[in-house]
Amino acid sequence: MSSKFWTFVMIGLVVIVMAGAAISGVRFLRVDDTVARLLGAGTLLLVALGAWFLWHAIAFGARTERLGKILESEGALPEDTVERSPAGRPNREQADEQFERFKAEAEAAPQDWRVWYRLAYAYDVAGDRARARQTMKKAIDMHRSQPAG
Repeated sequence: MSSKFWTFVMIGLVVIVMAGAAISGVRFLRVDDTVARLLGAGTLLLVALGAWFLWHAIAFGARTERLGKILESEGALPEDTVERSPAGRPNREQADEQFERFKAEAEAAPQDWRVWYRLAYAYDVAGDRARARQTMKKAIDMHRSQPAG
């Protein structure tokens, strides 16, 4: 099955848990006890915070996918050419070589969101998820700030 299917299953499970927590929070608010009400308010605050994080994660994924489809239609989507071990770890030498190539592209055309998308991909392959996400956010922001058309 596709990873998108499992993503939706996990989102559904998180929403179910959050709904249960919200219901519990509301029930605590209805109890005539200060501690219970504080617990209920705290629970609802955590649910709201969780919903905010979930929304932003989904929006980030949708925007990343949208940019990927644009690059695919242009024939500019980075190819996964890095060999992997049986455990799924990328060949470090190949990942570093790919990273340097995409980094040079980004330095040569820093105003093009496409090179930042590819650099984010290279960070991800290299295992640096934090920089991959930060770089992809930059690509998304650059694409969103472009005039339509």
